[in-house]
Amino acid sequence: MSPRITVVGTGYVGTTHAATLAELGFRVLGLDIDEDRVAALSAGRVPFVEPGLDELVARHVATGALRFTTSYREAAAFGDVHFLCVPTPEAADGRAELKPLVGAVEELAPLLTRPVLLVGKSTVPVGTAADLAKRLTDLTGHPGVELAWNPEFLREGTAVADSLRPDRLVFGVSSPAATAALREVYRVQLAAGVPAVVTDPATAELVKLSANTFLATKISFINAVSEVCEAVGADVGAVAAALGHDPRIGGAHLRPGLGFGGGCLPKDLRSFRAQAVDFGLTDTATLLGVVDLINNRARQRLVDLVRAECGGELRGRRVAALGAAFKPDSDDVRDSPALAAAVALHREGAVVTVHDPAAGPTARRAEPRLRHADTVVDACRDADVVVHLTEWRDYGELDPAALAEVVRGRVLVDARTTLDPAPWQEAGWRLRALGRPGPEQREGES
Repeated sequence: MSPRITVVGTGYVGTTHAATLAELGFRVLGLDIDEDRVAALSAGRVPFVEPGLDELVARHVATGALRFTTSYREAAAFGDVHFLCVPTPEAADGRAELKPLVGAVEELAPLLTRPVLLVGKSTVPVGTAADLAKRLTDLTGHPGVELAWNPEFLREGTAVADSLRPDRLVFGVSSPAATAALREVYRVQLAAGVPAVVTDPATAELVKLSANTFLATKISFINAVSEVCEAVGADVGAVAAALGHDPRIGGAHLRPGLGFGGGCLPKDLRSFRAQAVDFGLTDTATLLGVVDLINNRARQRLVDLVRAECGGELRGRRVAALGAAFKPDSDDVRDSPALAAAVALHREGAVVTVHDPAAGPTARRAEPRLRHADTVVDACRDADVVVHLTEWRDYGELDPAALAEVVRGRVLVDARTTLDPAPWQEAGWRLRALGRPGPEQREGES
């Protein structure tokens, strides 16, 4: 008989995990203390944007395979395996805020009266699992209650596919019984050939932090190269393309531009750095701090480029900002480079109007001081400069000739270097991008 599963926390990770486990044939109960969120999910509505998730939640809520509750007591009685998907946001000192996760364990543990497995999926500093395991021992008298760690590797925008067809599974376990339970939960993925790394909980915690920190470092590295390219008049796009052919490096996530953001990479990078400081690993902490610095500097470099295109003065200039989400196929604006760049332009006196296909409402709530438009045309009307900030497919399908009719200045700054320059240039637009030579430099080379 398949285990019954609870998922504690119904944010991006928890809701996706719950829905995909229901899709795989399990009976799943999602738990959250947010009554409005539970009400929405119980009605089959996902309160954030994630492609394919709405349909999955609605279908399995309708069949009864997926339910939601605010009751820890109900969850404790229901579940054989309890997945902890509670957020661990960044605290003021850069460390992960663990109070919500610890609080969830302290609420659930005293209610457990039979052998069950708690499985952490939240991204946490190394040692968190050991601390929580001790709390479990103190809070429940049942010897069969155990803790494992199974980090998630979901990407917003492709979270459903990443859950159903992950590129790897990591089981941080302390007993054969915990390994067997996780193998049962992931039997479909394992049967399909997904590799599983079975290790201890501390190593599993470190795998997730290391993965996100390495990715952040790769992105910041190509942006560091971009800075050098600007200094010498080279083209970072060509450099990145050449590096990508090296199998030791690979081209994935080697795209120069505005840098990384969202609720994971910046937070996990700073958490890892803070832990390096705690362990006295000065050089490691310095390296990770520089990665963060280069990433944030890309936003100011964009402002400098837009200012230069406006004759050295942004005050009173009208800027159309295309994109607010930190990445396409998401309405998430947490630590969004796009929204941060728009705010930085506003602070220098520019009149900034933001458009985003999905993150319009969240951007309005996050930054009411900016102007917001429901259409690209409205955002670009009478703009002196159009800035491409989030690489939505919609923006790649724009008609540059039609857009040229509504702007005041045909200047496009492509902060993501993903737009095809040919149709824009044919329509009379001047194109600029970070790390790429301007028209004057190219003419000088010829």
